[in-house]
Amino acid sequence: MQKKRIYVAYTGGTLGMQPSPQGYQPVAGYLPKALQQLPQLQHSAIPDYQLQEYAPLLDSSDMQPKHWQQMANDIHARYDDYDGFVVLHGTDTMAYSAAALHYLLMGLSKPVIVTGSQIPLCEPNSDAPRNIRNAFYAAAYSPFAQVTLLFHHGLYAADSVSKVDAQQLQAFASINTEPLWQCDHTDWVFPARPSASLPSERLALGQVVEHRIAVLTLYPGVDIAWLCEQLAKPWYAVVLRTFGSGNAPQQPALLTALRDAHERGVILINRSQCWQGVENMTGYAGAHVLAQCGVQSAAGKPLEAIIAGLYCGQWSGR
Repeated sequence: MQKKRIYVAYTGGTLGMQPSPQGYQPVAGYLPKALQQLPQLQHSAIPDYQLQEYAPLLDSSDMQPKHWQQMANDIHARYDDYDGFVVLHGTDTMAYSAAALHYLLMGLSKPVIVTGSQIPLCEPNSDAPRNIRNAFYAAAYSPFAQVTLLFHHGLYAADSVSKVDAQQLQAFASINTEPLWQCDHTDWVFPARPSASLPSERLALGQVVEHRIAVLTLYPGVDIAWLCEQLAKPWYAVVLRTFGSGNAPQQPALLTALRDAHERGVILINRSQCWQGVENMTGYAGAHVLAQCGVQSAAGKPLEAIIAGLYCGQWSGR
């Protein structure tokens, strides 16, 4: 049987960082050499890989929508040449990038796996070797022909995942869905998937448009006049982070500002501050009035997927 081949896009992040006087920073040239010596990649089941190190390498806090487009273009250009793809990425904005790739790479017939680590590869007890090994294996053998985020013991749908812990190795969780796959031991074993893949003509490449987007968080005592001022600005979209099941203060000035924004064509999205649960736009008056003002439910999607979807044209204003 011919050995699988995968393409690895290394964008930066904690995984390949080295210590410096200013804290951990990405270091060009380190990771390609380190992977060649990584015992976890010497197993016969691990596919051959081609690694492309981006320049400059980025801390994921510096990731911008234009970088999502770069990653998508990169995968699209090489789609016919590999059995699967891995994106090595920093964890802070990994869920945003994974969601963006989900929206930008439409019609996938091969796995695209996004992963990283909480502890740099150069440090003892790093989670990088396990995540790298599992991502490489999943890119070759996963039956899920879609963009997924792999981390620790979970494989998550890219449009339903959030980073929920800043330090623990179990850093990500599925929001309002179950993980696609979970493994509580070292070896991940997937059902076999067909080797044949659809030609690249069937893969549609989306385009990022860097719209003006605002995220407004409600809290007891929030300045309603300030909220109204923000809503009067020429935004493409506003995500309103509401209470509980999607409720907001029933203040006449705020409701008027929302109606006016909707009439100007601003996309208004209601996203609860709760991680789990779906916004109920009819259950309480505090959400019902938002629907009357043209605010639409986020349908329980995490904020990362909402933001990525807005930049990638996946939300309509009407």
